[in-house]
Amino acid sequence: MAQEERYGSIQENRIIPLWSLTVWLVVMNTTMFNVALPSVISQFDLSPTAGSWIVSGYSIVFALSTITFSRLSDFIPIGRLLLTGLIILGIASIIGYFSNSFEFVLISRMVQAMGAGAVPGLGMVLATRYIPISRRGRAMSLISSAASLGFGLGPVIGGGITQLFGWNFLFVVTGLVLLLLPVFKVYLPVEQKSEGSFDVIGALLTGGGVTSLLLYLSSFSLYLLSLSVLFFVVLVLYSNKKEDPFIRVSLFKNTRYVSILLVGLIAFMTHFAFLFVMPVMLSNLFQKEPATIGFVIFPGAMLSAFAAIYVGRWIDRFGNLPVMRAGLLSLLLSAILFSLFATKAYYMTAIFYMFTSIGFSSLTSSLANENSRILSKDEVGSGMGMLQLVQFFGGALGVAVAGLLIEGQKALALDVIYRNVFVFYTILVVVSMVIYQVKLKRNVSLGS
Repeated sequence: MAQEERYGSIQENRIIPLWSLTVWLVVMNTTMFNVALPSVISQFDLSPTAGSWIVSGYSIVFALSTITFSRLSDFIPIGRLLLTGLIILGIASIIGYFSNSFEFVLISRMVQAMGAGAVPGLGMVLATRYIPISRRGRAMSLISSAASLGFGLGPVIGGGITQLFGWNFLFVVTGLVLLLLPVFKVYLPVEQKSEGSFDVIGALLTGGGVTSLLLYLSSFSLYLLSLSVLFFVVLVLYSNKKEDPFIRVSLFKNTRYVSILLVGLIAFMTHFAFLFVMPVMLSNLFQKEPATIGFVIFPGAMLSAFAAIYVGRWIDRFGNLPVMRAGLLSLLLSAILFSLFATKAYYMTAIFYMFTSIGFSSLTSSLANENSRILSKDEVGSGMGMLQLVQFFGGALGVAVAGLLIEGQKALALDVIYRNVFVFYTILVVVSMVIYQVKLKRNVSLGS
């Protein structure tokens, strides 16, 4: 009852579409720059690994910001947190327009990510907190379909803007979130602020560990690897003694929750890696311009956006696991097709990416909904935030690993390089299917 008295209700049919629109803009902010990467890499004479940090750096700050905002929602009103995030995102976008160096672009993107992280994590908390489980699948799939639409329109809009006006203008598009502030002020739920404190030390330890690990993948410095391990060891020891830690270590005792995290990690690694590799492959192997690259990627994500409308209905009707299995099969099929045929003709990328985006959309909706189902009320902020952290860390990791695989095969022919990258991610998807079969599906069977 205390939870209901604090939270009350929301205008579900208005706030969810509005939130989905914001998710669309935030996701576009990622994929627009994916298509622009070849132009940025060329202008600043960067290596693929360095250039990948424009995407992976954004993703990791985005992930840390997401769990931070989610944890703060346990005692700070969602409305105040979201408006703060959108203001940071909007101002950073405007400033980023004037970027004239790689360092400036990278910093602008990371500050953007600090604000953008408020949108997906708080959206999941809002849906879990206010929408009954019987309708929650639809709400989460609507947000997921908006993300898919962002993935689809991002390459098209990003490619067109890059070709016509230059990549700097991409920052202006995301600055449009500032126009949504007055509308959110009307429809955001009014919540009472509760007692609580934010674990700053835990947040810094988490950020240090994750960032050090990603930097290690760029440099293979044993110092950075050791530093990352040290951060995580201290984090575990510290969190076990902290009453309300930034990372709830107790969540990791739930094998079902951990399995969801691992499947989500691999799904994001694969999808973000493909979104990074496809523009680079189309540019270097097939000599396609940014606008053409955008239109090649566009059909798959648009199909995913359309399908995601039905994903929520399927989840509410059949449950999370069947939709999760279908998503994994679709992702596996796309990875196999990319491995076998993607380097033969550029238009095959458009066909194969349809399966990638549909599989990814099905997985994100079903994983989030299953996660909300197994979490208790007091675990929602931490648990949903951790899911977002792991997933977007997976996105950053996927891009970083793809960049390393491309750079490490310089002596090989281009078609062989890209094929090997797709084979690697095919193996990863197989691993996620094993986790699903052994840890998720089997656990339900044993419990029934």
